[in-house]
Amino acid sequence: MLRTIFLTSLILAIAIGGGAGSVQYALDRFEGFGALDVGQWSAFPAAGTPDSDPYAKARGARDGTLALGAAEGLIFHASRDTQGRLLDRNCTYRITGKTPPARFWTLYGADASLHPLPPQPDMLPAIHSRQILRAEDGSFVITVSPQAQPGNWLPVSGSGPFVLVMTFYDTPVASSSGLSDLVMPGASLVEGGCHG
Repeated sequence: MLRTIFLTSLILAIAIGGGAGSVQYALDRFEGFGALDVGQWSAFPAAGTPDSDPYAKARGARDGTLALGAAEGLIFHASRDTQGRLLDRNCTYRITGKTPPARFWTLYGADASLHPLPPQPDMLPAIHSRQILRAEDGSFVITVSPQAQPGNWLPVSGSGPFVLVMTFYDTPVASSSGLSDLVMPGASLVEGGCHG
């Protein structure tokens, strides 16, 4: 009888532990369904809507995040440069191009869990559409680097990989009609731009 209780307890522990572990693994590793990929940028237009997939809902509930609704905006993530290499906090990148139409957008660096990177002393950890310098055609160049740079500079701190998070607010991109001919800026590694 003691053997039966032990085996039953062992099976329950394996089933519950294995189930919880597999859910945790899926939420940490699987980004979800319905991804919109534009160059190196990815977004999930259905996030925050009733059509959101169960993984996105569970991840939001676990992390306590509130996704933007379809009429509010859209969040894009980029974890690799234009050559397909992981973004590294010790390197300098140049983000060039134009953005889709939006009333306002922000750009910041985040860790793998999409938590903002700790700011450098006396520096803002993000850059937004109303503070950047633009060329006559509306394009811009933003330098992402741990070291101060002239022009539009987005500071990053620490070491290891990071993710660029670009959020567009009040934009037609968030609706299905705005997804055609979508253009996003590209992030390329500056030649010789890795330190340490």
